[in-house]
Amino acid sequence: MNSSQLSFAAPTQSFLDTSFFQELSRLKLDVLKLDSRGQPLYSKLELQNSPRSSKSVPLNLNAQSFDEEVMNSPTGVPISGMIYNFNVMEEFKVLDKQGFLGEKAKKLWDKGLKDINQSVGFYVLSFADLKKYRYFYWTCIPCFQNKSLMIEKVEELVTPKQSFTSWFVQNLDQWVGLEMADGGIVPYDKERASNCRSLLIRDISRMDQIPAALAKNFLSIFKHQNPNIEVLNVFFIRFDSSSFGLKLSLRDQGGEVSLQVSGWERNPQGKLGPRAVDLSSLIDPLKVADQSVDLNLKLMKWRIVPDIDLQKVKDTKVLLLGAGTLGCYVSRSLLAWGIRKITLIDNSTISYSNPVRQPLFNFEDVGKPKAQAAADGLKKIFPLVEATGIQLEVPMIGHHVVDDLSTESNFSTLRNLMKDHDVIFLLMDSRETRWLPTVLGNVDNKLVINAALGFDSYLVMRHGNYGDIHGSRLGCYFCNDVVAPKDSLTDRTLDEMCTVTRPGVAPIAASQAVEIMVSILQLKEGTDESILGEVPHQIRGFLSHFSALKLETPAYNHCSACSPQVVEACREGGWDFIRAALDDHTYIERLCGLSKVQEDADKMVQKWEEEEEEEEEEEMEIVV
Repeated sequence: MNSSQLSFAAPTQSFLDTSFFQELSRLKLDVLKLDSRGQPLYSKLELQNSPRSSKSVPLNLNAQSFDEEVMNSPTGVPISGMIYNFNVMEEFKVLDKQGFLGEKAKKLWDKGLKDINQSVGFYVLSFADLKKYRYFYWTCIPCFQNKSLMIEKVEELVTPKQSFTSWFVQNLDQWVGLEMADGGIVPYDKERASNCRSLLIRDISRMDQIPAALAKNFLSIFKHQNPNIEVLNVFFIRFDSSSFGLKLSLRDQGGEVSLQVSGWERNPQGKLGPRAVDLSSLIDPLKVADQSVDLNLKLMKWRIVPDIDLQKVKDTKVLLLGAGTLGCYVSRSLLAWGIRKITLIDNSTISYSNPVRQPLFNFEDVGKPKAQAAADGLKKIFPLVEATGIQLEVPMIGHHVVDDLSTESNFSTLRNLMKDHDVIFLLMDSRETRWLPTVLGNVDNKLVINAALGFDSYLVMRHGNYGDIHGSRLGCYFCNDVVAPKDSLTDRTLDEMCTVTRPGVAPIAASQAVEIMVSILQLKEGTDESILGEVPHQIRGFLSHFSALKLETPAYNHCSACSPQVVEACREGGWDFIRAALDDHTYIERLCGLSKVQEDADKMVQKWEEEEEEEEEEEMEIVV
């Protein structure tokens, strides 16, 4: 009978992420202090998600690895271990590593004689330099074999039955099973082992026909408990199609048990030695926060949207006109998308009714300017955001100019801010407040997003690009109007002065406004398609029956805000043009042609009335 010595592969490769060391630091400082005794660790081996190209299964350790609750996860093969964190570097260096490994292997051997599944474990030696945020560690999984035992491969067996794999899938806590004479599979039991047809071993190796070295633990225990069995059918079961079976020769020369042990991991240089991790650039809370903000966004690129340009989103400078309910919710969504430059404009102060509806404010902010308080609130959430609050009254069409210098200064400030930003959100309470930013957005070809609220409805829309070819350009907020906006704020009642809406309307509208912006930023070059999907022109939502309509309207030739007559007049006249519009909204109606439209409509109505009167007179004559 020809036979050859059986080879084995390293069982796992440990991966300790940043959160593991952060939790270790917390425990060292707040809990363990000078206590260097071993602390339990827990993990799950995700065999099904392990890449086929890898030679071994990853042993992932993170902050949750210190919590036994991890073992309750329904997926993965549970494995437990210990970490020994030394107080000084010298203790870590001088420890007899081989003696430590042998001691742990002997404990696993003793446990395995009672329950073979307990012969598997891992250990981490570490030293944490908390001043410099440097960590040294070395991981081992003891793999042992009785020195007197010879394990040789006799021949390959047929492909393992599918039922073997199914049994291990259903019994994730079992490392070894027995196939009995009747074909049934049972957990390993030393009393039944002598009568088994085959030994089934869960194998975590990724190398063809080469089992993980943990198999030595199970074979050594089996032979010790069944000394008379010389030849054994063994099936090494994996989660994929690479499972295999071997007929093995197990020859033991007898004598006392003396274990030959291996299991220390190799470092990145391929040598037996510890690993070092320098987290000094990550432990700074601001840097950790900066990277954490982008984490979920970057995960999008792994599988879901690999071509998304997150840097383009991050670099976008956003101007919010209005720091109230909509402004607060929009800015929070912008933060979530990684926007770093946000400027808020508002001219009001925080009232007692605001904090419950406007999430950037709290009770202590009452009386403060909204714009600055909102910017401060954003910085409390994410200190690295470049948030600026500016108290400014946006000049309104139809509102007579009282102070020329002040109003012109406000206009100039607004004009410069809009030039300095890439995207402008219109989130104010009145129509006339939105007119000037709409005009300036067209003058400078800016992306303008508009959001407006009703009691149980909302409108979110993107303004058309003034540079688009006439006829294909999308409309703006005012394109459906047949009159220019005028003073609607004078003589308002209380319910008209306050924004009376169902509380859920604002966050819905705000989130959709931001998502439209991001979708536009991800438009494929030369097309109207975004890699994030459809980019609607308008969304009109209704909470009364929880529905939304997607609408598209072209730009209106006589629009009071985006018609060529108005935009070009603003480019040429600047402040003089704007001042005339502020004093008299009918000036804009005459300029853009709305007055002519109104006159034509009046003439048409008059004609209809005259025709109706003539018909009535004719009917009266017939009756007479």
